[in-house]
Amino acid sequence: MEEVKIGHVDVKSVMTKSSLPVGGYSVNPYVGCTHACKYCYASFMKRFTGHTEEWGTFLDVKHWPEIRNPQRYAGQRVVIGSVTDGYNPQEEQFGNTRKLLEQLRGSNADILITTKSDLVLRDLDLLKELGQVTVSWSINTLDEDFKNDMDCAVSIERRIAAMKQVYDAGIRTVCFVSPVFPGLTDFEAIFARVKNQCDLFWLENLNLRGGFKKTIMDYIAVKHPGLMPLYNQIYNRHDRSYFEALMRQAEAMARQYDCPFVDNEMPYGRVPQGHPIIVNYFYHEEIRGSENTGARHKKEDK
Repeated sequence: MEEVKIGHVDVKSVMTKSSLPVGGYSVNPYVGCTHACKYCYASFMKRFTGHTEEWGTFLDVKHWPEIRNPQRYAGQRVVIGSVTDGYNPQEEQFGNTRKLLEQLRGSNADILITTKSDLVLRDLDLLKELGQVTVSWSINTLDEDFKNDMDCAVSIERRIAAMKQVYDAGIRTVCFVSPVFPGLTDFEAIFARVKNQCDLFWLENLNLRGGFKKTIMDYIAVKHPGLMPLYNQIYNRHDRSYFEALMRQAEAMARQYDCPFVDNEMPYGRVPQGHPIIVNYFYHEEIRGSENTGARHKKEDK
């Protein structure tokens, strides 16, 4: 991976009203994400930030005025990491996400953290103190080689181990099977690994758009040429039958394990061990708007 270019940016507020289906507020302590996922929808953010570097090779550290009245977010859902990972490797140095959590003490907000990292374990003390918290890990494979081809985040095994520690600490957890790669993602195998340590099991299709469509299609052509007819059917001919079949498979799995199955929802509460709520988020990007991170006020520095 190329050297990461670190910059700093002042923002008027770190809290942004969200257009995500889960609603509330979207909070991104950084601009960019050094996990450099090849399929990352958030790479579109470069249109707003002025970056010309490759996605994954830059990171702007946000600086915001302290949140002095966290109670204003009481009862609101606050999503940390909609277009970045708040626990990217640089968080260990800059601590923006921990600072944000400290400022949200006493807010009584419904906090959702999305990550691919186990660095969240550093903040377990704060998560317990904050109360209504959910931590979601993206896990779309058990194959570490495929994972390494797709992102620079920690291993799948480390994510699963972190999920168990957070779950055992009494905090609600999510396994987000996203994106589901046709012919490659075995969500039933993933479910078997995590069903006793997560409350929610989300499923989202691989959506190829923008510049990374060619990247993924070229990858499939080289590494999995036998899947090219399927990928052409889905992404060039716009045939949904494959994902429609996966939805039925997920619903059948829910019946097999006596798990609730819901569409495009984020239910509250914890569930009995081994019976996570399976949530169908296939094609939910069609109702999801974009997020922006505010204007940039300072230029990058190495």
